[in-house]
Amino acid sequence: MKWLAWARLLQAISQTGLHYTHSQYDKERYEQVGRIAMEILTEYTSLSVNEILQLNASEFGYATPKVDVRGVVFKDSKILLVKEMADEGKWTLPGGWADVNESPSQAVTREIFEESGFESRVVKLLAVYDREKQGHKPPLPYHVYKLFFHCEIVGGEPRVNHETGGVGFFAVDEIPDLSDARTKKSQLIKFFEYHRRPDLPTDFD
Repeated sequence: MKWLAWARLLQAISQTGLHYTHSQYDKERYEQVGRIAMEILTEYTSLSVNEILQLNASEFGYATPKVDVRGVVFKDSKILLVKEMADEGKWTLPGGWADVNESPSQAVTREIFEESGFESRVVKLLAVYDREKQGHKPPLPYHVYKLFFHCEIVGGEPRVNHETGGVGFFAVDEIPDLSDARTKKSQLIKFFEYHRRPDLPTDFD
């Protein structure tokens, strides 16, 4: 997957250069670097030129990783999962992209409520993972950090929405078919260990 890392780096160089340069000559060169990155992505992924242009249109300034937040919620020693309608009905920890002007705790509690119907509060940051190093598939055209928060239910009730088609709690030996793009079984097993041993330090990388 070196080609993906190279394409991301070229895109980051283009985006950051366009943000800082005042030279028309440099601007043209940075735009050319961005076009090369786009050509690589369209050649080796299922993304169309228009999809990549839409992704790039929302990016500006110094290029940095995107942030995905996930809520780790337990009830009766079972973990909360939601059925992801966008991925053939597979299951995942509730979560998604953090929004601008939200703190991490606001982002994850919002996602938990929207996807499961439960109101929650953040207790602890359990893990910060690099999506690429964790082996999530399929690869994405941008670099992603995943933040996993232990959260406690403080209200609400199970409820689905247009993104989720099911809400459930699962024991470690009941884990259903997971959306690999969002959550891996190895991560859930790690979080069950955190549930048994809450004094464990935050995991990372």
